[in-house]
Parts: sequence; C-alpha cells; structure tokens
Amino acid sequence: MHFKPTAEESGCGQDGHEGAEYVAINALQYLASDSKLLERFVGITGIAPDQFRDAASERGFLVGVLDFFIAHEPSLIALGEAIDIAPENIVKARNILEPLEQDHA
Repeated sequence: MHFKPTAEESGCGQDGHEGAEYVAINALQYLASDSKLLERFVGITGIAPDQFRDAASERGFLVGVLDFFIAHEPSLIALGEAIDIAPENIVKARNILEPLEQDHA
C-alpha cells in the first residue's frame, strides 16, 4: 500500500490543518495495514482495531497515531517512505494538529 499525498495534503500547503489531517489518516491506514505495528499500537494504547473508525473522528486520536510513529524512528522512516512524505513533514503535520506548548521561561 503506497499513499501519495500532494504537498498541500502533507501539511506543507496553504491549508496546513486539512493537509495535516490527511497525513494522519494516511498514517492510520498504514498502521492498520501492518500487523506488527498494529499489535504494538494496540498494546500501548489499549484501543482495539474495531474502535479505530469511531476514534479517528477525534483529533486527539490522530495526533496519538502520529505520536506513535514519531516516538519510534524506524517506524517514522518507514511511514514516510510508504506515504512519500519526509519524516520532518510528518512531525510538522503532528504539530499543526496539536501544537506543542512552548516553554516561556
């Protein structure tokens, strides 16, 4: 399975939020297509595959899917190759969906 989002869909275009969601949905599809990744995700989150459809409508879930890949560099690289997006743009998409709080110390 190979996904080819456009630059806009990858979170790099004018409507970054919509593109970021597209990246996250592609990440979820990739996750669902890989039994080893899926098993690890379910083990970490406790969310069963039959709950994905309902959970996917929540932005927090999609952020969690991207966080899952970002936390494991080999998985992030494999995802980037599968959906033809540089890993740093996957991180960018994650931060568009839910910006990290900045430390204002």
